[in-house]
This record gives sequence, C-alpha cells and structure tokens, in this order.
Amino acid sequence: MAKFFDVIVKAAQSESIWHNRPIRLTDGDFWGGFLGSQSSSGKTVTADRALRLSTVWACVRVISTSVSGLPFSLYRRLSDGSREDARDHAVYDLIHTAPNTEMTAMQFWQACVAAMLLWGNAYIRIQRIGGRPVALDFLLPNRMRLDTDENNRLRYFYTPLKGKEREISREDIIHIPGLTLDGRVGLSAIRYGADVFGSAMSTEDAANSTFKHGLMPTVAFKIEHFIKPEQREEFKAYVKTVTGALNAGRPPVLEQGMSAEKIGIDPVDAQLLESRAWSVEEICRWFGCPPWIIGHTDKGSNWGTGLEQQQIAFLVFVISTYTTQIQQSVNAKLLTPKDRETLYTEFALEGFLRADSAARAEFYAKMTDKGIYTRDEVRVKENLPKKGGNADVLTVQSNMLPLDKLGETTQAQSAQAALKDWLVGQSE
Repeated sequence: MAKFFDVIVKAAQSESIWHNRPIRLTDGDFWGGFLGSQSSSGKTVTADRALRLSTVWACVRVISTSVSGLPFSLYRRLSDGSREDARDHAVYDLIHTAPNTEMTAMQFWQACVAAMLLWGNAYIRIQRIGGRPVALDFLLPNRMRLDTDENNRLRYFYTPLKGKEREISREDIIHIPGLTLDGRVGLSAIRYGADVFGSAMSTEDAANSTFKHGLMPTVAFKIEHFIKPEQREEFKAYVKTVTGALNAGRPPVLEQGMSAEKIGIDPVDAQLLESRAWSVEEICRWFGCPPWIIGHTDKGSNWGTGLEQQQIAFLVFVISTYTTQIQQSVNAKLLTPKDRETLYTEFALEGFLRADSAARAEFYAKMTDKGIYTRDEVRVKENLPKKGGNADVLTVQSNMLPLDKLGETTQAQSAQAALKDWLVGQSE
C-alpha cells in the first residue's frame, strides 16, 4: 500500500500538478483533488465523473448557458437618474463582447458559472497594460491553490497546463465564489454531495448491468451430480450464448438432473426506476435546479401557469444568485473607486423574455402605455432603427399625448366645460 501511494505522489509531482510541494497522507486538498471524494457507496466522485451523470450535465448546462446567454453590459448613471451604455469604457468590450482573443463573452461566462457549480469557485486573471485591463483569462479551478499570508489574506498560486506554479497578485484575480460560509471561498457541490452523486453512479451501474442481462435477475443452475471442470466451463460458455439483452427469447436447454433458480433481486422489487428518479431530484436539489427544466416533469409541471411561475422562481432563486455575484465581483475588481461613482455592470434579466414573443410584446406595450419606455427605446431593444420625432417621446394611454401636454389638455377640457355651462345658462 505504501508503494502505491508513493507511485501516485511521484507521478503527480512529476507532472507539476501539485506544485512540487511536500505531500503527506494528511493533505486533504491533494487527495481530494487527485483521487476525488469517496462516497459511502464506494464510488470516487470527481467533477469529471459527476458530469457523466445526465442530471449533473443537464443542471450545469442549463444554469451556465442561461446566465451566459444574458446580455452583460457596463452602464453609466446620468444626472437625471437614467442610464446609458458606457461603450467608450475599456471594460464594456471585455465583459460584453470578447474577454480575450480565444473566447466570446458567452463562452467565457459559461465556463465561469460551470466552475462555480462544480468546484464552488471561478477564478479570472486580469491582464493589464499601464494599469488598464485589456483581457480576462479564465483559470481552471482544479489548478488553483489557495493560501493565506501573515494577515490572513488569500494568496493565489496557479499551475498552467505547461509550466510551474506561480503566484498571481491578489489585485489581478477576480475570485467569484458560489455558496460560501466564510465570505471568501466557495463550497463545491460535488465534494459535499459526494454520497448523493456516488449513489446515482451506483444506480446507473446497476441499471446498465440489468439491461445488459436482458432485465433478468441472476440465475443459478442446480445440478444433482458432480461435473468435471471442463464440463463446467463448457456449460458457462453455453449460457452466455442464450443470456443477455441481445439473446432475449432464446431459452437454454437443461440437461437431465439440472434446474434453474433465481437468486438475484428482480428489478421491480429493487425499485430500480424509482431509485433513478430519486437520484434526479436529489441532484437537482444540490444545484438548486428545478427538475422540470432538465426534462424531469410530472403532470403538475408541464404546461400552464404553474410552469410560468416556476420559470419566474428559477430566474429569481437560481439565475439571479449567479448574476449578482458576478456583477459585484466585476465591479469591485475591474472598476476603480472613482469609476464606481457613475459606472456599474449588470446582466439584462429581461433577456429571458426574448424566447416568448407574446410576453415580450405585452411587456413593451405596458411600458409604452404607462410612459416608461418610448417607442424608439423599444425599437433599440429589438435591434430596429430609431424613427425619431414622436417615436422618441414618452406617451400615456390618454389619447397617446406627450407627458408635458397632459396639463394643457386638462386645462383645455376644463375651459371647454366651463364655456359649455355658460352658454347653456345664457340660452335659458
């Protein structure tokens, strides 16, 4: 056993994975990251193995693509309380279009959210020229090592795919934790939920084995007399030709004095399908992802207002938790204190409406009827050219008059009513 651990340690150090530092059997970070978390079912759970579960893959895909697909922009507060896109600022293009030369904004933020889901933390390195941010590089969380200095402040050590470990300045790191208990380092759902994920892996293995053998339990063949070893091997080979899913319906021929007995558990008795459904719901609970959104539905969550309310809940309780964390981390590290007086980043959550043309049209209609959006502002959101003129004027439902004309209209109506009363009085 000692030789086994020595081989692993030497192999890891030779590849510069574990930073060429002394490794002991009590080093939890090493064994947890290299071997994964051991579950009570006996399965070793790592991020890569967990992603082979369809539920984990679907949860990570849905949440990460939902967040990264939202427009992420930099805004400038104006003196009148409104805002405008700060396209002239260097940060705008980094977060909205292309953080670096190899990734689009969606690819970049998708990787960050996936890292938060699987490892509990996302790490971004800020490349600067003359103090100005010019690129953002995504760092693999499984290659990041955290330490603290004498003041208990975090230090970041990163090992690239090729090269040795090096420290990255705290000022050049955007560290975005997921769920955190100390406010600094996020917790990994994969590590803390190892028992649930390991149980799901064991259930998948059992299901695959059951289907491989044609949904049949284990069968033992009872023979009343002793048979020779070569006869036993010959019979085993014969049984393989008539068992399994591909050979379903081919009954074996039993010789004289031979009988078959079932010694395994029937899939129905083992509640195999129920166990798989339970695993889906448990994994979804760990990621905070509603089961219906990954295709695990029931009669109460397929259509209608129930699904609409669940979509709102998904946006409020899941998506917004990641967007808010990213926004605040980016504001703190990419904007100077002076910048933050007027500038801020924000995901456009109304981007979810773009998938529903009816809801989008109703939303725009209400915003324009109430004098909140102009028609030109709506056209800009729909990527249409402005019309100018009255299309850039706020109106309300009252005859669609400009807001600054409402008072004049009311006075004119009052004057007309008074004139009408006076004329009626004169005629009498």
